[in-house]
Amino acid sequence: MNYQVLARKWRPHNFTEVVGQEHVVKSLMNALQHDRLHHAYLFTGTRGVGKTTIARILAKAINCENLQDFNPCGVCSVCRDLDEGRFLDLIEVDAASRTKVEDTRDLLDNAQYAPNHGRYKVYLIDEVHMLSGHSFNALLKTLEEPPAHVKFLLATTDPHKIPVTVLSRCLQFNLKRLLPSQIFTQMEFILQQEHIEAESGALKLLSRAADGSMRDGLSLLDQAIVYGNGKVGTEDVNAMLGTVAQQPVEAILTALAEGDAAAILDKINEIANLTPDFSDVLQQILQVLHRIALLQQIPNAIDHDFDVEMIAALAAKLTPEDVQLYYQIGLVGQRDLDLAPDPRSGFEMVMLRMLTFRPVGTASAPAKPVQVRQPINKPQAQPASNQAQPVYNTAVTTQPAIVAETTAQETVTQKPDSNWAEMVAAMKINGLTRELAHNCVLENIDDSVCTLILDPGHKQLRSSRTEDNLQKALQAYRKSPLKLVITTEKTTVATPAVQLTKAREDKQQAAVDAINSDENVQALKEHLGARIMPGTIEPI
Repeated sequence: MNYQVLARKWRPHNFTEVVGQEHVVKSLMNALQHDRLHHAYLFTGTRGVGKTTIARILAKAINCENLQDFNPCGVCSVCRDLDEGRFLDLIEVDAASRTKVEDTRDLLDNAQYAPNHGRYKVYLIDEVHMLSGHSFNALLKTLEEPPAHVKFLLATTDPHKIPVTVLSRCLQFNLKRLLPSQIFTQMEFILQQEHIEAESGALKLLSRAADGSMRDGLSLLDQAIVYGNGKVGTEDVNAMLGTVAQQPVEAILTALAEGDAAAILDKINEIANLTPDFSDVLQQILQVLHRIALLQQIPNAIDHDFDVEMIAALAAKLTPEDVQLYYQIGLVGQRDLDLAPDPRSGFEMVMLRMLTFRPVGTASAPAKPVQVRQPINKPQAQPASNQAQPVYNTAVTTQPAIVAETTAQETVTQKPDSNWAEMVAAMKINGLTRELAHNCVLENIDDSVCTLILDPGHKQLRSSRTEDNLQKALQAYRKSPLKLVITTEKTTVATPAVQLTKAREDKQQAAVDAINSDENVQALKEHLGARIMPGTIEPI
């Protein structure tokens, strides 16, 4: 029963092994190289990002007998003793349990004595913000003018509680929250070394759940290994976390882009079986909307994200205006979620609110078939009277006249030898590859090469993976080993995506015209003062 948890077993022992804190590591190694060590360092940051670990590595480095490229060697007596926790010249103090001024004074009384074995006596004070005001006062003078053989390494998650007089005497380093991709890469490496099978989707879930903390991520990984009986599977992790995978979040946003309320409620019903925290689900949706907005404005902003293909596919379906609207509604909904009768109904209302307040006629909201009310009998005209008649605001949805589907040939003049929209439909591609094809125009195609023109506004859809998939689909469709060439430039020819949008707009306008010209609707307007509510007309 000597098992050691992953967070302790794989704790970095030198600067090279530290993940995600390059700005701190570089400064400390340069200080060691030029022998410009400060007498007091303060490491700040959220839990589990490496504050205490880097402090221990620095304590090891300044006392190491044989530095290797300004990294602790790990084999000398100082490094071994420090790794095993028996190095007498490293005094670690937990400020949370030793807050009294008497403890601080006892600690500092020994600072005047020379180190026992190393070059420096190092005081590592963890959670230093927990010290009392009198303890800080007792520390202040020694911290300002310590003996030449003493170094102070302070760590805290809350630097705002530290007096400015102490802060001004320290060299401060702010450690960053780790990106999900950094945690994911470290998890993959550890599992390879431990010879444990893992699914990529499961590690992505764990990386997001870690919330920027490597220690939390490795603790969750330990739990997932036990839960999965020695394996890390997506379904097991999903059940263990009690939350939703990214796939339902993607499906909800896709249904939202298509204006499909039924699909949204179906997905909510599916994830409700996992007893999720709906506040966390809404937070995930907000995170995805934020990354979509970044991608739409700055195409290279999320290159580091391992969900970049999913984000790009959603960015092509949602307009920037809709993304901003959904994000604002989601923020307000998250604040009001606790006021709802229950979390699920509150979450459903947030989603329905996004659908309800979506601007009418946006390209990201294709209309869906709805049940229509049968035409009513024309009301009899009422005799004129001086008495005021009641006014009714009636939203009427009736079946419009049949509208012929607009074909690609009617929408845009294509080259006579090919129809790119029909080719895309015949290739049966999906996902980001389909979005790329829909936003291209066919310039030329033969048995050796296919040349497409991509609008510059959708250049974020290009990637080696999507182009390879599209080339393979074209080769299978043409039954020849042709090469795909894509150029990015403005074009006057409408892409399949533009054609589809135009067809939807024409169909919507035809439905509006059919309602306005309907005799029953005109009678209701004339005799009952009815009016058609904007946004309530949808084509069949």
